[in-house]
Amino acid sequence: MEKLTISYRPISEVAVNPRNARTHDKRQLKQIKDSIEAFGFTNPLLVDEAGVLIAGHGRLSAAKALGFETVPIIVLEHLTETQKRALMLADNKIALNASWDMDLLANELADLSSMDLEFDMELTGFEVADVDIIIGDAQVRGAEEIETAPVPNEGMPVVTRSGDLWLLGKHRIFCGDARIADDFAALVADSKAAMVFTDPPYNVPIAGHVSGKGKACHREFHEASGEMTRSDFTTFLDEVLTNTSQRCRDGAISFICMDWRHMGELLEAGQRAFDAYLNLCVWAKTNGGMGSLYRSQHELVFVFRKGKAQHRNNVQLGRFGRNRTNVWTYAGVNTFREGRMEELSAHPTAKPVAMVKDAILDVTKRGEVVLDPFLGGGATLMAAEQSGRVAYGMDIDAAYIDVALRRWRKETGQEPLRASDDRTFVSIEAEQDLEAGA
Repeated sequence: MEKLTISYRPISEVAVNPRNARTHDKRQLKQIKDSIEAFGFTNPLLVDEAGVLIAGHGRLSAAKALGFETVPIIVLEHLTETQKRALMLADNKIALNASWDMDLLANELADLSSMDLEFDMELTGFEVADVDIIIGDAQVRGAEEIETAPVPNEGMPVVTRSGDLWLLGKHRIFCGDARIADDFAALVADSKAAMVFTDPPYNVPIAGHVSGKGKACHREFHEASGEMTRSDFTTFLDEVLTNTSQRCRDGAISFICMDWRHMGELLEAGQRAFDAYLNLCVWAKTNGGMGSLYRSQHELVFVFRKGKAQHRNNVQLGRFGRNRTNVWTYAGVNTFREGRMEELSAHPTAKPVAMVKDAILDVTKRGEVVLDPFLGGGATLMAAEQSGRVAYGMDIDAAYIDVALRRWRKETGQEPLRASDDRTFVSIEAEQDLEAGA
């Protein structure tokens, strides 16, 4: 075996091989540059005795772009001309012939994603959408049927109190008013959201519009449940969306749900609060809801951007296998299917977790904050949990906060902690049960 020695040579003395058939586009060259900056020049260039490259053309280009004056090299003096040409091909091709243990890869990516890294996950060579798909596929392969979450009833005591901040791992859930800037500050602290997904009240009465005479009947929302004038509702949305926008980073995308009756007010307030109106998505339900002349079978999702920075696009016209349009087809909660009554009972206008999760996957990367100032039954919380994002959620109604906390606890097996005293949700609940029975 030949003994190899690493030495350093001026970059001007290393020549590109005219026979090199391997190409590197701008995206890959950036990946190589970023890797060298983060980890160092860990893989020396292979050159012949004349300083002509055999392997490492991408690294050489990256080093030049980074302004390196010298590069580490290994001189291969023992190879014939034919062997040099063969090695130049083999060095590139043999690595491409390898495959992955997808479960181990998914675990490694998931573990790294959950850490507070000093570098971007894309330095691994896997783009955000790649990571989401790999981890998501592994979760599907290993998934067992998840039981429906417990549903609170009218006789169940409310654990949460106004002003409570709950810590659910990295998630933060606050019982407060989205119209009050100080409540947003208590929830978000110094963080900035990469995305918003929220479903504000539609200013229509629940009775007769959402709840009928079936088993799943709901009380009216705390506010904006049909009692507001158009002017009042627009002001309500102005206040909420302005507070929301102020807690978003430059380039953040906000998905705001609304029905057809009040799309004008939402668009008016949204265009004032945000800097760009990007699109209007339609949740096309697989079944009709309530209605008179026409049964309602869709809801609207307005898409806005904060600031002028380029927003993240993980779809890229289906480059990663996720083809997305502005028509989102998901079953409505009144579809007869498993889990349907749990969703209906939890919240009168519940959104499918899968729909929220897909939106999250479109425009964020793992570990980023997703904000929801109208958390309701916790669809955004569950979608963030399942996609490796961090949910910051708020709701003015303590009973809905309880629903979301129980739902998260059921799926994760972890206990929500009240930030003020580090007490668990279940311990407070048990204490209330004892007091009620006394």
